[in-house]
Amino acid sequence: MKQTNSKNIPSQTRAANHLLHEKSPYLLQHAYNPVDWYPWNAEALAKAALENKPIFLSIGYSTCHWCHVMAHESFEDQEVADFLNKHFISIKVDREELPGIDQIYMTATRAMTGGGGWPMSLFLFPNTKPFYAGTYFPPRASHGRPGFLEVLQTVHKAWKNDRESLRLSAEQVTAYIKKEIPGRSQTLDRAWMDKGFQQIEESYEPKYGGFGQAPKFPRPVVIDFLFHYYKASGKKEARDMALFTLEQMAAGGMYDHIGGGFHRYSVDTEWRVPHFEKMLYDQSQLASVYLSAFQLNGDPAFRETAVQILEYVLRDMQDPSGGFYSAEDADSENPYNPAEHGEGAYYLWTEGEIDTILPTREASLFKMYYGVKKDGNALYDPQKEFTGQNILYRAKDLAEVARSGGLKEVELTSQLQEARRKLLTKRQTRTAPHLDDKIITAWNGLMISALARGAMILEEGRYLSAASRGADFILHHLMAGGELKRRWRDGEAHFPAGLDDYSFFIQGLLDLYAASHDPLRLRQAMELTEKQIALFSDEKGGFYDTPESADLLVRMKGAYDGAEPSGNSVAAVNLLRLAGLTGKDEWRQLAEKSMESFGQALSSYPPAMPLMLVAMDFQQDKPRQIVVAGEPGDDDTQFLLREVYSRYLPNTIVILADGGENQKFLQTRLPFLATVEKREGRATAYVCEDFTCKMPVNTRIGLAALLDGRSVE
Repeated sequence: MKQTNSKNIPSQTRAANHLLHEKSPYLLQHAYNPVDWYPWNAEALAKAALENKPIFLSIGYSTCHWCHVMAHESFEDQEVADFLNKHFISIKVDREELPGIDQIYMTATRAMTGGGGWPMSLFLFPNTKPFYAGTYFPPRASHGRPGFLEVLQTVHKAWKNDRESLRLSAEQVTAYIKKEIPGRSQTLDRAWMDKGFQQIEESYEPKYGGFGQAPKFPRPVVIDFLFHYYKASGKKEARDMALFTLEQMAAGGMYDHIGGGFHRYSVDTEWRVPHFEKMLYDQSQLASVYLSAFQLNGDPAFRETAVQILEYVLRDMQDPSGGFYSAEDADSENPYNPAEHGEGAYYLWTEGEIDTILPTREASLFKMYYGVKKDGNALYDPQKEFTGQNILYRAKDLAEVARSGGLKEVELTSQLQEARRKLLTKRQTRTAPHLDDKIITAWNGLMISALARGAMILEEGRYLSAASRGADFILHHLMAGGELKRRWRDGEAHFPAGLDDYSFFIQGLLDLYAASHDPLRLRQAMELTEKQIALFSDEKGGFYDTPESADLLVRMKGAYDGAEPSGNSVAAVNLLRLAGLTGKDEWRQLAEKSMESFGQALSSYPPAMPLMLVAMDFQQDKPRQIVVAGEPGDDDTQFLLREVYSRYLPNTIVILADGGENQKFLQTRLPFLATVEKREGRATAYVCEDFTCKMPVNTRIGLAALLDGRSVE
């Protein structure tokens, strides 16, 4: 069991502020700052209006490195705190609890500064309209950057002497934010997919994979689109770019070779030096695209990477009650000097420690394979944080290292596996990074999807069980009055769920249904879809990101599939899947209207929404269904399902006609299922495309031929 360093237990050398009774680990990290912080609530906004003071709004999250730095440098500084407390109302927001607030003010920050990030620092009128913004400020001016105290003094002076100029700025920024809501609808055009691929291809970095130069971020929605585009167009370049990128990411230091899972991003072009944060939403999406890669080309390395991601999450990120935690911090205690904390300290190794843990010959081969050097191997280290230490990455080819050690590749693979096990055991005695243990509905939905897909593709029952427990946790702990909540922690569910919470969780339920064929999961997905439509639907098409609220400056409609997909993109795919499963054509029409409402964004720069392009591909493709008639647990049924799941078959609905509850539930919506039955006493598959079914087959060989487009012998 690894030792945990909980940064959400703050120092109690000072009196607490108004954050003390919050549940957010991020807010609790600031509960004993001398700054008189408030959470975002009616009391804080009313106080600003009553006292006629500007609001200082600070937005971040508990595993954010520069949030920790600014907290230590500025928010623990008494002089800074005194000035804030006298002249401002200070509000702290956990961006992961209130993504709607974060999205509004990130848009404002980018408009005012040309960039954005966390910590985000804004100044607002009491009516919440922003007039000045930035991100990290050092406590005093340095390196050409204004100091935070200097910024506060300048803002205070302007508030006293030139408030009308600030008001004009606030009105201009607010108008810009409202303009950012997607505007003109356009009829869907498959040319957008070609344009999207061309623009993604232009940004491709061919030497090490990925898109753009350093820093390099994993963006699984792009990989997902490239796989879809390959299947739709036959362009092997799309597939090859995606597969090579996944290979390089898994070989680099951004991947945790000892414990599994991916760090947040790479600071260099070669994926060698990561920012060491680990986010649940990255693990879930990356596991899913590695599973798709395994389906596409059968390379066991993709399978192994997906397995190690899922095993990491089940080991370190799952609550005993079934939900999944949010993140692990980048910073941690230095195991070689516990008085120090540093970026990635938990994950780094000296050559000497590896030599101590592993036998001499084993250590030599391990160091060769993973690029370990006596003086350290960091490719990029401007702050000298990694001096003398090593970030493990695959430095040499397995065959080359095996030859140098006089071993067969299978023997070396076994040795490396045992070496990694020993190092993991040793690492678990270190004090681990801070764990943000709040449970977010949206991110749990993504993780449920990944586990359910893992259960289908890898035939692993534990993954199905974990996905089911995760779904039950959300339904039991984060539902109130028929509506979802956003966050659960320490026994409390709080904050109205947003569109991403609904759409990501519905996706999870649909994938869980595909893996389990339990009609309860489909009914749950349908009920939540009806609720999503009622809470978020825009009559012009698409969905707002947040429910109606007097606290929000504007209701946004996210038009970007970034580190997380947009709620609208996932919702469009969900509606199309549900239409295929239930025959409800109004849901297909709603999906089409939603996609069209983002037409202006898709036509101008389609790579902004690659998952919406995936939805469009699904909507314009010929309807495709594979129906397997047979009892769920029987070997012949499983053989046929296994043949289906072994292939990458996007835009395909798989249905189990089990002769029981699942088939009865679906028959009321898809009448043709009444004619589907086993043939010759054996499980039978029906492959249907564009409302026409091919001859049923009841052998795995026959089904393989149909799926591959060959004639059945």
